[in-house]
Amino acid sequence: MNILFIGDIVGKPGRHAAAGLLPALKEKYGISYTIANGENAAGGYGITPDIARALLNMGIDLITTGNHVWEHKDIIPYMSESTTVIRPLNISPLAPGSGVAVLRKNGVQPLAVVNLIGRVFMTPAECPFHAALTALSELKHDHPDVLHTLVDFHAEATSEKQALGWYLDGKITALFGTHTHVQTSDEFILPQGTAYITDAGMTGVVDGVLGMDREQILQRFTTSIQKHADVAKGKEELQGVVVSTDDAGRALSVLRVKEQI
Repeated sequence: MNILFIGDIVGKPGRHAAAGLLPALKEKYGISYTIANGENAAGGYGITPDIARALLNMGIDLITTGNHVWEHKDIIPYMSESTTVIRPLNISPLAPGSGVAVLRKNGVQPLAVVNLIGRVFMTPAECPFHAALTALSELKHDHPDVLHTLVDFHAEATSEKQALGWYLDGKITALFGTHTHVQTSDEFILPQGTAYITDAGMTGVVDGVLGMDREQILQRFTTSIQKHADVAKGKEELQGVVVSTDDAGRALSVLRVKEQI
């Protein structure tokens, strides 16, 4: 089974890049499931129901999120009903929505997806290490036929991401980091068969700073005046990862993807 994970989609340019490049990528790699982090898909901050539906309609099977998930309040009732947009599992248990989803399609094995958020340099959250083990235990009990599990770990610190990767080695199919919008070159398969990369990257404008207008970002750094920046304009790129698996849920290969439209 081949799974495509798309790094943080940033604004309209990111959505445009994903829509334009996704069909060819799915055909090239024989993709069974496509997962994308969409927490910056609405103007660079958060996601809305309309944008979530647009991403799903272009062929994305599941959308993960992160620290900007509640930026647009109309996503709150949507998340309460949706099974195809999930939020970090280890935030408040009273938060709407779910942090785990199971995807099923005819002809391929099911895939579980777990969305976690880090605690280092991030807003308060419960322990992602403990949350991961609890989720895996519940998946094994409730969905014993699910042998493939992908984790989106939305975190700032590279050390925290690496640590969770080693902690879950052999327990999951893949752990892909998100949030920093900078694709790392450390993709590899851990000893017990878990694919790993510290950050899957960003889908959006590569001429900006993390997909946002670089002049506005420079003003923030040089003046210390903090305000939301606009989405950048320029060259659009899809960044992500493709993982190939065996029938037992172990990763056979992991490949970085970086395509411009």
